[in-house]
This record gives sequence, structure tokens and C-alpha cells, in this order.
Amino acid sequence: MQIRNLKLVNFRNYERLNLNFNEHLNLIIGQNGMGKTNLIEAIYVLALSKSFRTNVDTILIKENENSLKIGGEIFENSSNKYELVLNNEGKKVKINGTNQKRLSDYISKINVILFNPDDLRIIKDTPSIRRKMLNIEISQLDNSYLKYLQDYNKVVKQRNSYLKTMNINGNASTDYLDILTNKLIDIGLFLFNKRKEFIEKINESINNLFFKITKLDDLKIKYISDFNNMTKEELLKNYQKGLERDLMFGKTHLGIHHDDIVFELNEQNLKEYGSEGQQKNAIIALKLSEINIFYEKKNTYPILILDDLFSELDVEKVKNILNLLNSEIQTFITTTDVKNIGKVKLEDFTIFKVKEAQIEEVSYEK
Repeated sequence: MQIRNLKLVNFRNYERLNLNFNEHLNLIIGQNGMGKTNLIEAIYVLALSKSFRTNVDTILIKENENSLKIGGEIFENSSNKYELVLNNEGKKVKINGTNQKRLSDYISKINVILFNPDDLRIIKDTPSIRRKMLNIEISQLDNSYLKYLQDYNKVVKQRNSYLKTMNINGNASTDYLDILTNKLIDIGLFLFNKRKEFIEKINESINNLFFKITKLDDLKIKYISDFNNMTKEELLKNYQKGLERDLMFGKTHLGIHHDDIVFELNEQNLKEYGSEGQQKNAIIALKLSEINIFYEKKNTYPILILDDLFSELDVEKVKNILNLLNSEIQTFITTTDVKNIGKVKLEDFTIFKVKEAQIEEVSYEK
């Protein structure tokens, strides 16, 4: 899968842009604040309909404008045109000129794996950040996952609301609560199994990749879930045991909405005992390990985006990472300076120079 062409109208600091990309290696150079991350953000938004930098969609619209448009020509066996339009009324997406009624049907069509310096939050921050990462990646692999996730979140809200009603009324029937609990477990088990399968696949390759980057061994991801090793009958008993607490707080305390993952290096929590460099390289190994999962599932490689990857890595680790890149994968790398990526075959890259929202393709000079 490759994005051959990108068109932008009023996206971030770009008024209008029309770019053709290399099918394999693209290097985007520019000082901070010039628009290089905005460029790869546009590719990400086209794929997933959301930014990796903000939850407020309207921020993406250029200042003093009312709407934005992102268009992309995606090649996967054949060429297809994708379009996303965003304004104050919401967003609309099209494939080959046809409106897509549901975003859940659109997402998973364009597959993107992104590394961004903020991804350190996956290790350092709260479990919700790690769940969000799982949800984004698995939704790209299987859009039914996204639909189930949306249903699950609705049922949690309904159950929480009814728990509050029961607490206020005192003698409210548990019949409706039982229906919601059963539904929550059924949907939750589907999502749990998808997450478990994904993490097991990650663990098949993450340690090997981490070793090739750092020469350190024994990295793995542990999946923590209330649903782990539980049958539906056992889960029903656990929900019944926790009912008094749920009623007291008006909140569902058990469920996959409390899932977490832990990065372990030599059986120690990388969040607590790892250096920032180890954490960063663990995230890079995670992202690279996803590539083959996407290929196995979709029979095509995803688009790989490495944003400001080399800002804090030494030359040796940069070299190790670049050696792991599959030449068949369309890759975008952003950096402030060509020197940051060390001694690589720059003649293999198409190089774009970004300055004040203007982009020009430049020749490699030895």
C-alpha cells in the first residue's frame, strides 16, 4: 500500500498543496514549526479520520478558514481516491467520489503505522493511552472491532446510568441490569480476544527487533485484563460479587475498559526501571513488529511514518533501525537535518524540503 499523491486545502499551515511521493522512501526535512509534521499528520488524518496530535478536529483547519480538505491517491493492487472534508458541522469521507455513511466503514481502508516522539506516553502515561493505542491499531486491521468497541462503550454508559437509578430508587429491578451485564460480557469477550491475539502476535517479533536495535534481550508485553482466563459464567459471578460496589459508586468496575499492557524488559516494568532510550526503542520495536501483522492480515504492507525518529538516538541505533526497514514498505521520515539520519543511502530517498509551508523536492548532494 502506498500513497502516491496528496492534496491539501486549508490544512494547518498549508493553504494548498499537491505532492507526489516516492513509492518507497521519502525524507522530509525542515526546521521545527515549518510544517513537516503537519504533512505526515495529514496522511494520518486521511487514513484514520483523526489526528494523533489533538482531539479537537477544528484545530486542523487553517486559521481564518471554515473548512479543510485532504485528498489522497492510494495504490493497493489498483488506484483509489480518498477524500476527507472537515468543517464546523463535522466530517465527511469519500472513496472514489462516493460518500461513506459510516466512519467505521471507512477506517481500515488505509493502513498507517506511526511513530512520533509523543508515543513515549504509551509507556509513561496512564492505561487509557495504552488502550487507545490498541484500539487504533486493531481497528485498522478489523473494522468490526471498532463497531464492537463503540457498542461496548454505549453499554457501559447504559449500565452506569442504570446503576445510579437503582441506587436512587433502592428497589429497582435487576432484570434490566442483568441484560446489560450479559451484553457487556459478550461484547467484552470479543474485544478481549482481539486484543489478546494482537499482543500475542506482537510478542512473536518485538524482542528480536528490540535486540537488533539495542543489543538488549528479553522484551515482551504483558496483557492485564479482568477478562483474562475467564469464562462467561465466571465473569457473571464476578459482576455479581462486585454489584454492591458498582451500586455505591454508580460505576462499572469490571471490564475491558480497565485493560492495560505492561512493557517488561528482563521481567522488570520498563516504565519503572527502564531508561528513556530503552523506552523509546521499545516503542519503535512495537511499531515495527506491527508491520508483519498487517501484512498477514491484509496481504499488503502499511504506510510507515517515522516522525522525528532520530532526534535523541545515537548514530548506531539510527543505523540499526534503518537496516530493519523493508524496501517494499512506503516509508516517511521527518527530520530537521539530513545529518541526523547518519550514513545511509540518501540517493534511495526522495527528499522534500519544507520551509514556511512551502515544499520542494530537492536533489541529494554528496
